[in-house]
Amino acid sequence: DLVSGRVFRLDAPGAAAVPVATVPSGGAGALAWATDGSLLVGYGADARVFLGDFLRPGAIAKLNTATNVLTPFASGLSAANGLDVAADGIAYATNDFGTQIGRVFPDGRVEPNWATLPSANGAVLGADDRYLYVSRTFVNPGVSRIPLANPVAPESILNLSGGDVLAAPDGLTLDSKGRPVVPANARGEIWRIDAPGQYCVLGSGLPTSSVVTYGKGATGFSAGRLYRVGFDGAIYEIPGGFDA
Repeated sequence: DLVSGRVFRLDAPGAAAVPVATVPSGGAGALAWATDGSLLVGYGADARVFLGDFLRPGAIAKLNTATNVLTPFASGLSAANGLDVAADGIAYATNDFGTQIGRVFPDGRVEPNWATLPSANGAVLGADDRYLYVSRTFVNPGVSRIPLANPVAPESILNLSGGDVLAAPDGLTLDSKGRPVVPANARGEIWRIDAPGQYCVLGSGLPTSSVVTYGKGATGFSAGRLYRVGFDGAIYEIPGGFDA
């Protein structure tokens, strides 16, 4: 929760949200699974993110989901608004109100300016960890992928123009075919990028959509089903995004 800094667990669709931890300084941000099985929790995403590149308030804690013990892990990031972890254990963190994308090593060392891309939002790695995919929310809106081997050369795969400029792409994911699925926050739509420069609408009527993700379980939040979380505090399944 961005305001209270609490982390919640949902045991099944329709179940009540159970608070399990609270980050040290509020402004809870992104979540991502670490290679050691702990849950990484980004925080520090409060008003300081507007000066994140200079103040670097972003931090990450590790949550042991068996004990609900939260342990500080890394700090000194522009933000951790988007967060994902590669197979080698290195995490990548973004700030949609800044330009710096940080890299965090398994031992907690931080490289705060691993890459530079204005208003990078969300973070998801491709299946082979070749690219980090990010949305561009406020500056030159669209979607980019950043080669991990050459972070100074980001590649744009969607440039928005006309009425789409104010759509505000937010926290994205990839389907099993490697296609980016991204919520258009201000438009209330969920998009899938089928080819560079082309998208289709998977769902609509959901303003303030913040992030999308695919379920992974055999029941409950089931594998292949697409879920949307919004600033309205609600989670919806998007039937049009089913990943066959």
